[in-house]
Amino acid sequence: MPDGKQSIGNIPRVLISADRSSSGKTTISLGLMAALVSRGYKVQPFKVALDYIDPSYHTEITGRFCRNLDGYLMDENEILDVYTHACEIGDKADIAIIEGVRGLYEGFESLSDLGSTAQIAKILNCPVIFVINARSITRSSAALVNGYKNFDPDVEIAGVILNNIGSRRHAEKAKEAIEFYTGVPVIGIVPRDPSMQISMRHLGLIPALEGRRRFGDGDFEARLHGIEEIINKGIDIDSFLKIASSAKPLKSPENNVFSPVPNAGVSRPKIGIALDEAFNFYYRDNIDLLKLAGAEIVYFSPVRDAVLPEVDGLYIGGGYPELFAADLEANESMRQDIKKSSAGGMPIYAECGGLMYLTEKISTGAPGKGTYHDASMPESTYSMVGALPGHTIMGQTRVISYNIGTLTKDCPIGKKGNSFKGHEFHHSEIKEIPEDAEFAITLSRGTGIKNNKDGLISGNTLGSYAHLHGVAYRELAGSLVEAARKFRESRLLS
Repeated sequence: MPDGKQSIGNIPRVLISADRSSSGKTTISLGLMAALVSRGYKVQPFKVALDYIDPSYHTEITGRFCRNLDGYLMDENEILDVYTHACEIGDKADIAIIEGVRGLYEGFESLSDLGSTAQIAKILNCPVIFVINARSITRSSAALVNGYKNFDPDVEIAGVILNNIGSRRHAEKAKEAIEFYTGVPVIGIVPRDPSMQISMRHLGLIPALEGRRRFGDGDFEARLHGIEEIINKGIDIDSFLKIASSAKPLKSPENNVFSPVPNAGVSRPKIGIALDEAFNFYYRDNIDLLKLAGAEIVYFSPVRDAVLPEVDGLYIGGGYPELFAADLEANESMRQDIKKSSAGGMPIYAECGGLMYLTEKISTGAPGKGTYHDASMPESTYSMVGALPGHTIMGQTRVISYNIGTLTKDCPIGKKGNSFKGHEFHHSEIKEIPEDAEFAITLSRGTGIKNNKDGLISGNTLGSYAHLHGVAYRELAGSLVEAARKFRESRLLS
């Protein structure tokens, strides 16, 4: 059991990585988190890079909001700041578990570790547990471990977990080879088992919030509990904890992004955040920063609520509006309320899925375009809010990239001339945009909506494909809160 006496810089921490995607690190990470929570640990989860869906499961299992760490968007101090803030907020964490992204050394460039899991491991002085999909290999797994171990001696591979093991003999041969040739202990043997799979979707796993509603609480819990049982049987949890406890001390961040804005509590505007099965892609740090900037957060559901709550601004994040388009269309009163609020000057900021929802309509299952994995999208067109011009079409377009943008006019997320680094990930495109439509963002990297333009804007409503993280783009939270405050004050005076 944890003793709760460690300082933030000294709490045990471990990073779980692999040689490539689809090695099983996500499911193994979830199982380890669940096993430690069952033992009474307060587990703080992290995810390398900018994924939303894996973190939703981390949060579901640990009861602590998962945080994203990205070495391309964030500098070293910002990474330390996010890490420290997450571990100390609420009841201080007993242990931190960081799930990597893709292969250990995959990043932004071929000749540096920028944006990679390895970069985060080095910044956080974090021992690495290396997951190998050992299907059909035994002795070769030792060569794999040696290659990754020797590629960058500053990355400490402290243990190995073998996944997709077919038999006892398979496990024995691979384990013996790894420990003999590399000196790295094998702390886990995870059998080949279909119950270790979690449903997939065209942007990744099904989000945890939707999973509960799709499968029901009982079945969803049973799936997660089954994974925990397999991990408890296959992985030496005590060895895992020993490795986590070997992490070297961390220095404190020099500047704290997560400090209350002076006089933020003088006037607290209410910002409505769309949160349901259709919209749930948010970085928790963004919400924390909105609060620190003075906002009161009010959640609402575009799928289930009839009208907006009493708010002074809206933040509609990403998600899967295409899969819930019929429900969104059927909720006409909500669509009309948002459109009326937009026309009345309420500041509205929408990212990706939120952008799609604010356009005039969404078409799914376009002929010849196809669908993605298990996503069911019949050929149909659905009316959306219409606060922004354009027709969203789901198709074979697949955009996944970091982006770099500059604001070309004042808008709810900042002043003209502000620049940002963000990312975009979508399978949609927006057509039928009028020639006189206005954009607030010009991209020097990325795709955006049209001709390297992003940030479709109408009045005080902005929708973009760019996803922004409030630690990397500091103006986001303060600008949105200030816009909501001004709108509130204008209404009080009228």
